[in-house]
Amino acid sequence: MTVLQFVYGCIYLLFEAFPIVFTEGHHFNTGISGLMFLPIFVGGIIGVATYLIWWNPRYERLAAEFAPAPVPPEYRLEQAMWAAPIFAASFFWFGWTSYPDINYWAPMTAGGGIGFATVWIFLALFNYIIDAYLFVAASALAANTVIRSIFGASFPLFATQMFESLNPRWASTLIGCIAILMAPIPFVLRKYGPVLRRKSKYAPSRPPVPKTIDEAV
Repeated sequence: MTVLQFVYGCIYLLFEAFPIVFTEGHHFNTGISGLMFLPIFVGGIIGVATYLIWWNPRYERLAAEFAPAPVPPEYRLEQAMWAAPIFAASFFWFGWTSYPDINYWAPMTAGGGIGFATVWIFLALFNYIIDAYLFVAASALAANTVIRSIFGASFPLFATQMFESLNPRWASTLIGCIAILMAPIPFVLRKYGPVLRRKSKYAPSRPPVPKTIDEAV
């Protein structure tokens, strides 16, 4: 899932972007600049809380509706369909409020949207991978973790140069534009996921092939 890797890399990219915006731009010391990450944590907490209050009960109703068959994995993507635009908008918000003469509360608060959207995207896509691959889900998640870690390690390598060369406004706009380009992916999977799973030999959740008369005998 390229979306997961990109989102994960963007979180690590912020460890380079925040010091440029808050330490260099707003002249905060290291301790105060570190506090600017708190909204990401708060946004994540809100994301978890809304999942428990809204999405989990909704999935339980779907499970009862589809029983005895399992709920199609594509229903897991609804969270990501909401979160993807929020993630992109949060980077535009962060970038274009990062001027030193704009109150630091504006770019800091954008972190709440990033944290919130990240939790929803991760929960949606992790659950989708598990439901889609089922008995080989551990292998799918392991492969995803390896690639995601590569993104997380590589993004900070160019983040400082990008934010210093383009400035925080245009660097964040670039990230936001890439996020917009990736935002339709959950929508595409929601519509065409069943077709793709039927074509995959690694998706045991695809409908079983009916036996012929000879096989049945």
